[in-house]
Amino acid sequence: MAQAVFVHDGDAIDYTPVADVAAGDVVVQGDLIGVAKQPIAANTPGALAVGGVFDFAKLAALVVAVGTLIYWDDAANVATNVSAGNKLLGKAVRASAAADTTVRVRMSP
Repeated sequence: MAQAVFVHDGDAIDYTPVADVAAGDVVVQGDLIGVAKQPIAANTPGALAVGGVFDFAKLAALVVAVGTLIYWDDAANVATNVSAGNKLLGKAVRASAAADTTVRVRMSP
């Protein structure tokens, strides 16, 4: 028997939500973070992107340099540079000024 069998490239995973999920919603499952690229109706199979580059809403006044580790604060629904209590999203791929409302992140699969 094979020790592993290839399924797919892994930029997206299957997901069946218990409540409607809007396009652009961030979904946290344990330490796995996904983004709905399209709406997913409750109890209907869909897909979450777990890789790629996305603009995430960020903590107000946060200044981010390229390469900064970025985390998702699921309680506040914003990206932050604070690791404590938050889940790793990936690394910033574009600098963000304090006045910017988003930070561009390459998600870590």
